[in-house]
Amino acid sequence: MAEQSSRGEIFVVDDDPAVRDTLSMVLKAAGYDVICFADGAALLSVARSRTPAAILLDVHIPGKSGLDILKELQGEDYPAPIFMISGQGDIAMAVGAIKSGALDFIEKPFRGSEIVGRLDEAIGAYARRQAQNAAPKFGSLHFPGREPLTRREREVLEQFASGASNKEAGRTLGISPRTIEDHRANIMKKLGARNAADLIRIVMTAAQRAS
Repeated sequence: MAEQSSRGEIFVVDDDPAVRDTLSMVLKAAGYDVICFADGAALLSVARSRTPAAILLDVHIPGKSGLDILKELQGEDYPAPIFMISGQGDIAMAVGAIKSGALDFIEKPFRGSEIVGRLDEAIGAYARRQAQNAAPKFGSLHFPGREPLTRREREVLEQFASGASNKEAGRTLGISPRTIEDHRANIMKKLGARNAADLIRIVMTAAQRAS
């Protein structure tokens, strides 16, 4: 039966029926169950009581925008990865969405195989982190006088401090190297690091204070 072989539910939110149909077909072929929504209000009523494996959320939807919905779901604390779907002109907006808790963004037009691959990576990485059930090593570090890092920025910082490349960090966290670079730039700005070596020095100083 389909239920027995399902890899989990994917919630798709897009006001374009063609996009919903395409994503539904591609994701079902990859073994996922798919529930489609034409607007954010419909998603919210379901997503608060039922947790999917992941959410694909378009930036531009009727009523509340995808960014508004992301904030209402408290993206970074939502118990499943949320991807923003954005057109080429929405990249700055999509990067802003990452700061609001989206895991990553997927650009239109997209290839079905690319979306399946990105979702597989993200869901797998999320499951591994849940299984480890441990806070990042840098989760308790404090950087006095600096803007606090988000939980995901701390995860990226942990990867960076352990010597991982953007590609390796992206693979571990289930997000694209480009998004890792955005997080890294934001971390350096928040902590006042001039370069990579300076960032490591700031982290090690904080770790010494904490020990």
